[in-house]
Amino acid sequence: MSILLIEDTIPLAEVYMEYLQDENAEINHVTTGEEAFSYLSGHSPQIILLDMNLPDADGMDILKYVSDTGMKCCVIVITGYGSVSRVVDAMRLGAFEYLQKPFDQGRLVLTVRNAMERMYLRQMVDSYKSQFGITEYHGMLGSSNVMQKVYDTIENVAPSSATVFITGESGTGKELCAQAIHDISTRGHREMVILNCSAIPKDLMESEIFGHVKGAFTGAIADRQGAAQRADGGTLFLDEIAEMDINLQSKLLRLIQSGTYQQVGNAKTCTVDIRYICATNRDPLKMVEEGRFREDLYYRLNVIPLKLPSLRERGRDKLEIALNFLRKFSKEEGKNFKNYSPRLEDVILRHNWPGNIRQLQNIIRNVVVLNEGEVVKLEMLPKDFLDSLIDDENHIGSAFRDSNVTEKKPDVQTIRPLREIEQQVIEEAIKICEGNISRAATYLDINPSTIYRKLKSWPKKELN
Repeated sequence: MSILLIEDTIPLAEVYMEYLQDENAEINHVTTGEEAFSYLSGHSPQIILLDMNLPDADGMDILKYVSDTGMKCCVIVITGYGSVSRVVDAMRLGAFEYLQKPFDQGRLVLTVRNAMERMYLRQMVDSYKSQFGITEYHGMLGSSNVMQKVYDTIENVAPSSATVFITGESGTGKELCAQAIHDISTRGHREMVILNCSAIPKDLMESEIFGHVKGAFTGAIADRQGAAQRADGGTLFLDEIAEMDINLQSKLLRLIQSGTYQQVGNAKTCTVDIRYICATNRDPLKMVEEGRFREDLYYRLNVIPLKLPSLRERGRDKLEIALNFLRKFSKEEGKNFKNYSPRLEDVILRHNWPGNIRQLQNIIRNVVVLNEGEVVKLEMLPKDFLDSLIDDENHIGSAFRDSNVTEKKPDVQTIRPLREIEQQVIEEAIKICEGNISRAATYLDINPSTIYRKLKSWPKKELN
C-alpha cells in the first residue's frame, strides 16, 4: 500500500510518519502544492494524507484534481481550520475522512487502516468485474468470450511501447481498438494521429507522413507538418496500412527503426519518439507473398498481433450492440424506441452481418429515422436488407418471401419444452463446428464444460 503525505510543516510530517511506521505501507512526503501536483502526475498512491493549508495552494484544489482525474485512492483531509462548510465541500469532492488537528496516533492509525480496507475492497470488486466479464470497454461493446480476450490483450499491451498490428474485417472496430490502446497507455495524454493509408493519393502520402517545406513541389506554398511530427511523444495509427505504396514502405521502415526522417524538400534529419499502431482488413502475410507488402516492414510492425473477431463470431453481442445503438439513436432523434420484437431479435442473432458492426449500425439508424413507435418490427427494416434475407438460403428464407412481411401471432401449440430447444441448439452448433466442442462453446458463449455435462445427461445419439 502506498501513501502520499502532503504536509508543509516538516516536524508534523515526521510525527505522522513515525505514527505509521508499523503499518504495511510505503510513505512519500511532499511539502507544497506544486510538489504534490508533480508527484500525482506520474504516480497513483492508494492513500493521500492531505494538509488543506499549504503555502502555495489550497488543499481543495488538490482534492478536486484527484476527483477530476478519476484517481483510485482514498483522500484523508487534515486541517487545523475545521468548519462545517469545508467538511461538506471535501466530502462532495470524494474525501474519505476528515481529521482536525490536533489528533493522536490512535486516531490517525485507525483512519489509515480503514482507508486501506476500503482500497482492498475496491480492488476485490474490480477483480470480480474482470472475472465475470466486461460489457463495455472504451467504446467497444460486448461481453462474449472472444471480446473478453480482446479487452485483456489491450490491457496487457497498452502500457508498453511495442507496435501493435490490428487485423480484422471492415467494420469490426479497429480504430476504436487503437484508440483504447492509446488512451490507457502512458501516452494517453498526448495526441493519437490517425492516417488512413487508403484515403490519401500515393503522390501525397510521403508529404502526409513526413511533411514538406515551402517550394518542395508544385503547390507547396508553405511549410507543413507531417503526421510523424504531430505524433511525436504520442501515437501514430496507420489505418489500412496494407494499401500503402510499396515504394514508400522503405521510408516508413526507416522511421520506425531509427526514429528519424526527413521532410520532403529538406535535408535536415528530424528525430521523433512515436508509438505505432497499424491496422488492415487484408491478410498481410498473403500480401507479403504476392510482393505487395515488404516482408521486413511486416515483421517490424507485427510485434503484438491483435485480431478482432467478426460480428458473426460474437454470439449474443449482436443483440447487446443492437440495443445500445437503438437507444442511442432514439435519444438523438427524439424517438421512443426501446426494444426489438422477438422475431427481429432472432434475425439479429442469426444473421451473418457481412458488414459487421458498421452494417448493423447503419441499418438501425435507418430504422430509427424513418419509423415511429416503441418496438422495432420486421417490416421496419430497409427493403434491400429484407431482400438479402430472402435470397439467403442458409438464413431465414421463406419467412420473408411475402412482400407484406408480417409477424405471425404466437400459438401455444408451437411452444416446446426449453430442454428440447436447448439440446437442439447445442447439437446443431456441434454439427456446424464439425464436432469441435470448444469452438461450438465459443459461438454459443458458454463454457465447454457446460456442453460436456449436458451431453452426458442426454440419451446417447450420433451427431451426424
